Amino acid sequence: MVTISEGAFAKVNLTLDVLDKREDGYHNIKSVMQTISLHDDVTVDIGTNAPWQVHCYREVLDETDRENPTTTLVTEGYPQNEENLVWKAAKAYYEATKLPEEGLEIFISKRIPMQAGLGGGSADAAAVLRVLNKHYGHPLSMPALCELGSTIGSDVPFCVMQGTVLVEGVGNKLTKLSDAPEMYFAVCKPEFSVSTPELYRELDETFIEKRPDHKAMISNLQKGELLGIGGSMCNVFEPIVLKEHFDINYIRSMMITYGAYGAQMTGSGSAVFGIYDSFEYATVACTMLKDKYTQVFLAKNV
Repeated sequence: MVTISEGAFAKVNLTLDVLDKREDGYHNIKSVMQTISLHDDVTVDIGTNAPWQVHCYREVLDETDRENPTTTLVTEGYPQNEENLVWKAAKAYYEATKLPEEGLEIFISKRIPMQAGLGGGSADAAAVLRVLNKHYGHPLSMPALCELGSTIGSDVPFCVMQGTVLVEGVGNKLTKLSDAPEMYFAVCKPEFSVSTPELYRELDETFIEKRPDHKAMISNLQKGELLGIGGSMCNVFEPIVLKEHFDINYIRSMMITYGAYGAQMTGSGSAVFGIYDSFEYATVACTMLKDKYTQVFLAKNV
């Protein structure tokens, strides 16, 4: 048996535009995405003498007894079977490569919040694709692995590639960009979540007043100008979510008050992120947000 571990990194949308609706019912998008250091840990045991198993859990620290804090593993809400994207990723990998299936046991230690627009499930699936490809000597090239990812979920190809990327189509057209300058991120997930399909339906019936300038974003990333990057941030979903959820605006305002160059919702929400030029400012913003929100994270770009 071989054990391989891989980080599954969260993503944020620095820009996000929704374009035309396709005949298959999906929408074409255009987005500059960035991976950040907030991550799940994915460990795969390959060659087990048992049927496939998935163990997906979140570690919760109980500090009721300050001198002897304990850790509890929470599995509620996390699929532990073929419904988990990691299972689908493994199945797709073996089918694409025609390699004989081996016994797999996959462990996912979750840190990325669910239903946040941070791509947690997609990142886990992408990590499994990278693990299997590494184990079998890279039979699939990076473009082929990304293409395979597109059959699993729209964010999976980006999560396979990682870094700073222009994403188009239904997430299947990727253009690698030069690495973004070092940035720190405060990330805050409020208690509510948003239905992505409902958000798309509402967007179809809404006039989009402001769309992102992707060229400006890419130029500012290349120049390393954080002020320009913050000013170029735009997510067409955000105004729709803002109409019913004022927390988005409150979190954004808090982040900017404590030094963010820009702050906005990522993906279809509900997490909000702010970008900073220093660890100290990002830390202060996180500390202040923790007074009201439980899911607050400090990260940097990777």
